[in-house]
Amino acid sequence: MKKNITMVWLIALVSIVQIHAQGLPKKKELLKGLTAANDYFMTKWADVSAPIVRPDKTRPSNIWTRGVYYEGLMALYSVDKQKRYYDYAVAWGEAHKWGLRNGIKTRNADDQCCGQTYLDLYLIDPKPERIRDIKASIDSMVNSTKKDDWSWVDALQMAMPVFARLGVMYKDDRYYEKMYEMYMHTKTIHGDKGLYNPAEGLWWRDKDFDPPYKTPAGKNCYWSRGDGWVVAALVKVLEIMPKNAPHREEYEKTYLEMMKALPPLQRQDGFWNVSLMDETEFGGKELTGTALFTYGMAWGVNHGLLNKKQYLPIISKATNAMLKDCVQPNGFLGYVQGTGKEPKDGQPLSVDKQPDFEDFGLGCFLLAGAEVLKMK
Repeated sequence: MKKNITMVWLIALVSIVQIHAQGLPKKKELLKGLTAANDYFMTKWADVSAPIVRPDKTRPSNIWTRGVYYEGLMALYSVDKQKRYYDYAVAWGEAHKWGLRNGIKTRNADDQCCGQTYLDLYLIDPKPERIRDIKASIDSMVNSTKKDDWSWVDALQMAMPVFARLGVMYKDDRYYEKMYEMYMHTKTIHGDKGLYNPAEGLWWRDKDFDPPYKTPAGKNCYWSRGDGWVVAALVKVLEIMPKNAPHREEYEKTYLEMMKALPPLQRQDGFWNVSLMDETEFGGKELTGTALFTYGMAWGVNHGLLNKKQYLPIISKATNAMLKDCVQPNGFLGYVQGTGKEPKDGQPLSVDKQPDFEDFGLGCFLLAGAEVLKMK
């Protein structure tokens, strides 16, 4: 088994060197692409309070999709301190009175995603209203015995960084302990035996996709963006938590397992397929999973957890692919899979197809690009 894994790694690395040796894009070029994509969105959504209208439903603009966008915007702001980015984020929080979609009693991670940006903005300017509702919501979970809320892996990215941030801000291990309890329930108990498969270093999106479910080719179904959400969750928690925080070793161990599993699955063009193990299931270019994996790998290199020589070619391929194939001259992002839970959702993709929600894909791209910009 070890010999086979080693061979897969060698083949993947040889392919990377042969096919793409151009290195990372110039920082000026990358920042230009990030700025263009973000400007397209900020111009289109100048009114931060405008609801998101879809054929099935009208939603407020503090739902998870917009929350992910603002995560990306704050990442962009960290490397390009344009006041208009900060002002745009503050205006969004103020428009929603720093509240959550379903109020402070919500236990839904999707509702809590906006809290990541609220807390970031609070740390810049500690106005109590910025932290009031998100803290109340998380505190109610910390003070309860329920632990099975995160039944889909997306939830880890939406909520775990909030728990970690509050643990740091208040020097209170109860946030870390509750986060770990809920995370481990998702990892080891949900579904049949948990949503994580340690044998392959990847996660099923939810219990609908763990065994005996198989892809059309008879393989395990690991959805690219679902695993991308887990990568982002682990990266953010590791960045936020102090070195001596409880259970940090668990997050680092799982992160490194995923980082080992993903490189051999990268396509020759730099992207990852939406179905990671089955290239015949809607195989093709897709931005969101690719961006989240790139974000995770760039972060690992920047923080000394991943070998730069080994991962730089992988990161370079993915970053160049997104810049070249996804960012259009007007800033529109192509090849973004819309909302869903599996490879078939939002298909087929194309360079000019408008996803059902255009905000979260941009957030993923900004997270990746900002982290790559930090690379030396």
